[in-house]
Amino acid sequence: MLKRNLISDGLRKQVYDTDDPDVVVIHFKDTVTAYNNIRKAVLEGKGVVNNAISSLLFSYLAGKGIRTHFLSTDGGREQMCRRTADIPIKMVVHNYVAGPLAQKLALQEGLKPPAVIYDLIYSTDGIDDLFINDSQALALGIAGAADLEVIYATARRINDILTPLFARAGLKLVDMQLSFRRDTRGEIILAGEISPDTCRIWDAETDEKLDRDRFRHDLGKIVASYEKVYQKLSGLMAAQEA
Repeated sequence: MLKRNLISDGLRKQVYDTDDPDVVVIHFKDTVTAYNNIRKAVLEGKGVVNNAISSLLFSYLAGKGIRTHFLSTDGGREQMCRRTADIPIKMVVHNYVAGPLAQKLALQEGLKPPAVIYDLIYSTDGIDDLFINDSQALALGIAGAADLEVIYATARRINDILTPLFARAGLKLVDMQLSFRRDTRGEIILAGEISPDTCRIWDAETDEKLDRDRFRHDLGKIVASYEKVYQKLSGLMAAQEA
């Protein structure tokens, strides 16, 4: 399959078309950002490990019946994925209170709420990501009632699959941001990535942060922490397959 023209150049990923009209190549950059992209840096190797983690998790989810855009990886920085159309909605799943949610609710970081919290984000060019509710999503015309049902149900299923997986690997899946897009048949599928750039992941024993908060809070050892996440998850899966 031939990678051809650059069709999208984002902060953390690039998208190229191919000689197959239904397939694109996604290239993971080494760029890391924080605070609505006000702060940026380039960390050598980050794109490779994020691709490895996301490829691992998307493959695992596909094996559990979750439809995603992921097809395969080159083992380096790139994935082959289904061509999709944008839905300007992301879903944030909170298993624990952390980050801006702790400030918003005036709760202690690390608190486990009695129920999982689901937040919708309106994400489009020209404005900062904006938390919205279901009624606002309907009013904006960015999703219908049936679309929201699919997004919520899929997010719950993904969380039910990944939370125990992370726990078995000695990790806490504190929260995660999920992206959804439409495939060529118009069906909503999981897209984007699942990595320490889009999740808060803590060591289960020490609560050490192993995600992008290390960049946000100048904790250092960012790529090494991402690699620790990959090693724990890949080691668990290899043991399960043995």
